[in-house]
Amino acid sequence: MILIIDFGSQYNQLIARRVREHHVYCQIEPPDIPLAVIRDMHPEGIILSGGPASIYEKNSPRVDTGIFTLGIPVLGICYGLQFMVHALGGEVIAAAKREYGFAELDVLHPGDVLAGVEKATRCWMSHGDAIGGLPAGFRATAATPNTPVAAAEDARRRFYGLQFHPEVVHTPEGRKILGNFLFVVCGCKKDWTMKSFARDAVAEIREQVGNGRVILGLSGGVDSSVAAVLLHRAVGPRLTCVFVDNGVLRHGEAKKVRELFRNHFHVNLRFVPAGRIFLDRLKGVEAPEKKRKIIGRTFIEIFDGEAKKIEGADFLAQGTLYPDIIESRSAFGGPSAVIKSHHNVGGLPKRMKLKLVEPLRHLFKDEVRLLGKELGLPEEMVWRQPFPGPGLAIRIIGAVTEKRLKILKQADVILLEEIRAAGLYRKLWQSFAVLLPVKSVGIMGDQRTYENILAIRAVTSDDAMTADWARLPQELLARISNRIINEVRGVNRVVYDISSKPPATIEWE
Repeated sequence: MILIIDFGSQYNQLIARRVREHHVYCQIEPPDIPLAVIRDMHPEGIILSGGPASIYEKNSPRVDTGIFTLGIPVLGICYGLQFMVHALGGEVIAAAKREYGFAELDVLHPGDVLAGVEKATRCWMSHGDAIGGLPAGFRATAATPNTPVAAAEDARRRFYGLQFHPEVVHTPEGRKILGNFLFVVCGCKKDWTMKSFARDAVAEIREQVGNGRVILGLSGGVDSSVAAVLLHRAVGPRLTCVFVDNGVLRHGEAKKVRELFRNHFHVNLRFVPAGRIFLDRLKGVEAPEKKRKIIGRTFIEIFDGEAKKIEGADFLAQGTLYPDIIESRSAFGGPSAVIKSHHNVGGLPKRMKLKLVEPLRHLFKDEVRLLGKELGLPEEMVWRQPFPGPGLAIRIIGAVTEKRLKILKQADVILLEEIRAAGLYRKLWQSFAVLLPVKSVGIMGDQRTYENILAIRAVTSDDAMTADWARLPQELLARISNRIINEVRGVNRVVYDISSKPPATIEWE
C-alpha cells in the first residue's frame, strides 16, 4: 500500500489513479493524519503531493516530520519536495522565474527514480518557489533551464523529490518514474486488481455487518448497481434494495432494473411505483433548484417509509465513491462533496439511526465500472453514461408535465439508439436531449406548425470536472434530427449545443 499525503494539489486524485494503474493500492489522507496511524498502516511508500501554498505561508499544510524517521521511502512532488527539503534542513526560495507548463528536463544522474528515463525529455511544471539548497545527503538528479533542482534524491535514506508533476500526461516519462518509485524503491507488487478488491470487500462487509440486515437505495446507476451486487455477494438475502420509480426515468429503465436485479441476480428488491406522487409535487414548478429539492425530499420521504417496513434493518448502504471522500477533507477545506439527498440518500443515516456501509468508498468511477464487469453486471449497465438524480425533470427546462415528459422520453430513445449505432456511446461522457421552454414556427405537410424545440447535448470528458462538446459527424446529427422531428409528435426543430465546460455546465439545469 502506498500512502499519499494530500497537500491540496489539483492533481492529488490523479496521483492515486496513476499508482492504481500500476495495480498497486493507495490511499489519500490529509496532512494532519497522526504519525501513529501512518505507522499502523504499514505503507510500502509515502508520496507527498503538490499544493498551491508556499512553504513559508503561515497556514501552509504540513505533515508530521516524523515520517522521515520511519524508514519508509518518501517521494515528494512539487510542494511535497519543498516540504521535505525544508523539513530536513535545506532551503526553499522564491524562484527567480516561475515555471508553469512544459519544460525541458535534463537528467543529470538517473539514480533509482529516473532510471531508464531519456536524458533529455519534457516535463510539466507548476511552481513559484524553488530549491535554494539541498539538505545534507541529497544530490540534484535533474534540472531544467530555469530550475537547477528539478529532481533530487538521498538514495541512502530512500528520499526522492520531483519539482515537476509525473502524474500528468504532459510528462511523457511520468508513468515510468512513478513505476520506478513503486517497484524499484518500494518493492511493491502488482497484486491490486478488481478481483482482489471484490474478495477483500466482501470479507470487510461481512465483518462489519455480521448477522445484520442492510438497506440500499437502488437507482439503476452504475454506483448503486455495483454496490448492490457486491453487497448481495457478501450478505445474500439480508440485503434489501429499495427502488423508487420517480416517474422521470428514461423510457423502460424501471422495468430493466427490476428484471435484472430480481430475475438475474435474485436480489431482494422492493419496487415502489411513485411517479404520480413526484409529478403531482412538481406541477407548475420551473426553478431547477426547487425541482431538485422537491425530488430529493420526496425520495427521502418514500424511502424512509419503505425502510420502516423492513424489520431488523441495522445498516444503510450508499454508493459513495472515493472522490467524495477526498474532496470532503481537502487540505485547504476545499469544496466538500455534496452528495445529493435523492442520489445517495444523504441525511437518512442520522434520522434512521442506521450504521453506514460504503463498500465503494475507496474506488474511482472507472474502477467501479471494472468492478461491475468483474461482478458480472451487463455491459449496458457497467458503461451507462452518468444520469442525474432528478432524472429527466432537469432536462425539461421549465414546468414538468406528462405531455412534455413523453416528448423527451421518445426523443431520448432515438438519440441513444443513433449514438449507439454509430459506435460512439462509450466514447462520449454523456449524450442526452433537453426539451426547451420555447416553441418555433415550422412547416410539416404543407401546414404551418408551432411546436417545441429540442436541444441535443453530447460531451467528451475524463472526469466531468471539465468537458468539451463532442464533434459528432454531421451525417449522424442529420439522422438524429430527421428521426426526432418525424417520429416525435410535438417537435419541429432540433438544435445542437456547442458549449464547453467551463463556462457552461454539462447539464442545462
